[in-house]
Amino acid sequence: MTDQYVLTLSCPDRQGIVHAVSSYLFITGCNIEDSQQFGDRDTGLFFMRVHFSAEAPVNLEKLRASFTAVGDSFAMDWQLHRAGDGDRMRIVLMVSKFGHCLNDLLFRSRTGALPVEIAAVVSNHTDFEELVGSYAIPFRHIPVTKETKAAAEAQVIELVREERVELVVLARYMQVLSDDFCKQLNGRIINIHHSFLPSFKGAKPYHQAHARGVKLIGATAHYVTADLDEGPIIEQEVERVGHEVTPDQLVAVGRDVECRALARAVKWHAEHRILLNGRRTVVFA
Repeated sequence: MTDQYVLTLSCPDRQGIVHAVSSYLFITGCNIEDSQQFGDRDTGLFFMRVHFSAEAPVNLEKLRASFTAVGDSFAMDWQLHRAGDGDRMRIVLMVSKFGHCLNDLLFRSRTGALPVEIAAVVSNHTDFEELVGSYAIPFRHIPVTKETKAAAEAQVIELVREERVELVVLARYMQVLSDDFCKQLNGRIINIHHSFLPSFKGAKPYHQAHARGVKLIGATAHYVTADLDEGPIIEQEVERVGHEVTPDQLVAVGRDVECRALARAVKWHAEHRILLNGRRTVVFA
């Protein structure tokens, strides 16, 4: 059985990048399984994702060390990870009182549709403790008030460190995160919300949308930054609705598209398919 790896990189675009990477893999006895690349004319940056295998056992740290010379020669921002069923990304899910995304991610993880291992579920309420327990996943109730917000976030950061968590997923976690929290986990937090923003802010956005006769329901999954709901977009999903749809039906449609968009974003992140490109993303789906 071959060992599987994924190399991702971005760097200033110039000739020879693909040749240098493929030559390195050939010399080290590796075989390219899949390769995708993109040159952004707007930013002058080149992005690449290479899935490769090695017949003989290869030490990951030695691979990283030997690739450093290639990376340095092209001023690359690069990462090299193991891939395959035995190397699932450890994640934490955070949820408040809307459980549709939580339930969806728990099921997809259990069935193998998501290449992740859910280390824990964190909530500021206890509504889904029983559901999470049915999956034999640790549930952490961390209440949040204005006075305890900093301490609550510190507990989550500590959990991430202790459990070697690589990604935090806000599965409808209805708390505004502090700038410090976002910076500590920069590029490692994904959020989901309805795509009406900046319209229909506040409570019952789908009911507001119904009152305006909206014809498209959407959801946006994005990385979390200190700018509320303005982080780099990973995935969006839409569903057309007609005039006959009730507010409650709009809510149901909205929940469905939120689940689909978030699941794809989490899957792509776990498979190292997303590269940051300033305020945007390059997604090799």
